[in-house]
Amino acid sequence: MNSLVLAFLGDSVHTLFIREHFINENVTAGSLHRLCSSYCKASAQSEALKKLEPILTEEEKDVVRKARNAKTHDAPKNSSLVEYKRATSFEALVGYLYLTDKARLAEILNKTLEDLT
Repeated sequence: MNSLVLAFLGDSVHTLFIREHFINENVTAGSLHRLCSSYCKASAQSEALKKLEPILTEEEKDVVRKARNAKTHDAPKNSSLVEYKRATSFEALVGYLYLTDKARLAEILNKTLEDLT
């Protein structure tokens, strides 16, 4: 599957995961949106990928590499091009795992939250 299609799916999956994680926080809807957005922005996803790289399988590394090298037509708005490409790679990995291995997906997503909780 096309890396950017996987990233499109992965963006939704990651956002839902983050929203579900923080839904029980005692905050207003606006505050909840700002909190979740801070974890779903390109710089945060780029950092999440850095944290995950040592535990990725070769197949997962291939997904990340292909997505990083995919030609994108969007310019990053609030991040550097490097962060944007890494975030796209993270999203593609999430999309790939959503389609192929939900147990591994849960492991990966939970790993991104370890230092946050």
